[in-house]
Amino acid sequence: MTSAIAPARQLAFATLRQTFEDGAHTERAFRTAADGLEIDGRERAQAQRLAFGAVQRRGTADAASERLAGRSTRLLDPPVLAALRLGLYELLFADGTPDHAAVDQAVELVKGAGAAHASGLVNAVLRRATREREQLVAALLEDDSTPEAAAVAHSAPQWLARMWWGELGAESARSLLAACNRPAEVAMRSSIRVAPPSRRRESDMDACSVGAPVGRDAAIEKLREAGVEAAAAEGVWPLAAPEQIVISGRTGGAVPEMIAAGSLTPQSRGSAAVIEVLDPQPGEQVLDLCAGPGIKTGQICERIGDRGEVISVELDPNRAAEVAAQAVRLRLRGVSVIEADAADMDMAPGFDRILLDAPCSDLGALASRPDARWRKTPKGIERLAEIQQRALLAAAKLLRPGGTLVYATCTISRRENEDQIAALLAAVAAGEAPSLRLDDLGALAPGLASALEPRCLQLRPDRDDTTGFFIARLVRDD
Repeated sequence: MTSAIAPARQLAFATLRQTFEDGAHTERAFRTAADGLEIDGRERAQAQRLAFGAVQRRGTADAASERLAGRSTRLLDPPVLAALRLGLYELLFADGTPDHAAVDQAVELVKGAGAAHASGLVNAVLRRATREREQLVAALLEDDSTPEAAAVAHSAPQWLARMWWGELGAESARSLLAACNRPAEVAMRSSIRVAPPSRRRESDMDACSVGAPVGRDAAIEKLREAGVEAAAAEGVWPLAAPEQIVISGRTGGAVPEMIAAGSLTPQSRGSAAVIEVLDPQPGEQVLDLCAGPGIKTGQICERIGDRGEVISVELDPNRAAEVAAQAVRLRLRGVSVIEADAADMDMAPGFDRILLDAPCSDLGALASRPDARWRKTPKGIERLAEIQQRALLAAAKLLRPGGTLVYATCTISRRENEDQIAALLAAVAAGEAPSLRLDDLGALAPGLASALEPRCLQLRPDRDDTTGFFIARLVRDD
C-alpha cells in the first residue's frame, strides 16, 4: 500500500528539481509550481520552508548522502538526488516532521518520478540517517575546523569557504558562513512624503512629494494596527536612516498594500546605509549608476527634494523598466532613466554626487536567496571585477571638483571591493583619473571598518544583522 504524497512535499520536490536540473531560480520556480498545483495558505508556507531549506542545505545533504550511500551524488539520477536532499533536510534540519513520514514520502516521490528502481536506495539511506542521526550531526554539522569541513557544516561552496578563510581569517569565515543560513532581516523604508490616494494620478510622473507626510512613525502605527510587529530600525551607520523600519513575524496583507501604495519600499538597513554615506543634499544633481531596480534612486530623490535632479543609469532594459516603475509608484520628481553602460557613457561631467552601486557577486546577501550560493563562481567574480573597474574609472571622470563618489557592492570579496579602490587610487597616482581622496569612513564608524582597508566600511550579516554591503567614499579635491 502506497502513501499519498502531501501537496507541500510535491511542491518542494518540484522546486528542487527545477532549481538543480533546469537551472531555474528557486523563488521563481516555487511560484510557478505553486500556481500550477493550486496550493495556498498553510500548505504553501510549509512547502516554501521545505523547498528553500533543502536548496540552501544542499551541500550538507549531499555530504550525508555520500557518507550513507557510499557513492558520489554525481552517480545518482536527478529525481533520486532531489528526494534525498528533501528527505535529509527534513530529518536533519526541519522540526515537527515524524521520521517515518519524511522517509515514506521521499520514497513515494521517487516512485512518482519514474525512478521506482531506486526507491530501495532512498529508503535505505534515509532509514540509516534516522538511526545514525547523532553521528551524522557530529561528523557533518559540528566540525567546521577547516574550510572544507565548514563548507559541509554550513552548506556552502568550498571555494567560498576557502576565499573567506584566506581573506578574513577562520573565525570571521565561520561566522559569515553560519549567517548565510539564518533568516534575512525584513526591513522597509517608509516614504517621507507620499500623496494621498485622492490626489494621486497615474500619469503624474513629476510629483515626488505631493500631499501630506507619511513618515516612519505613521507607517509603524498603521502596520501595528494591522497586527504587524514593526519597529524603528537601529542604524548600522552613526546617523541611522530615519526612514527604516524592521518587521518581525508575518507581514500579512498590510505590507504588500502599503508597498503598492508607495508608502513602503523593501530595503535592507545595509542598503539604506549606502545613501547615508552618500549624503545627498536638497537641490543637488546626483548620478545613480547601475541603478536597477531603483530602490536607492527613490531614497536619493526623497533626500534632495523638489529642486534636485537624479539621473539613473541602467544597462539592462528590464531593470531600467523597474527604475521607471519605482518612479511612478513613489511619484518621484526630477528622475531621468537612461539605458546605458555605466562604463561607457557619453555624458557631460559635473555631478555633485555619484553613486556606483556596482553589479557584484552578492555574497553579502546569500541568506535572502536560497540558491544564490550555488550560482556563484570565482570566474564570475573575475568577470564582475573587470566591469566594476571600468565603471568606477568612468564614474570618477563625471564628478565635479569637490563632488562625492560612493562605490558600493552587496558582497564580501576583496577582489570586488578593496582591490577596486586600490586600483582607482593607483590610477589617480598615475594621472589616469581625476584627483580623488578616499574619505576615512572607518574613523567615523570603527565597528564597521573593513579589515582589509580600514578607511572603507564592510557591513556583515553575521555581525550587523543586515546585508553585507561594502562602502567607500571618495571626494574629488583637485
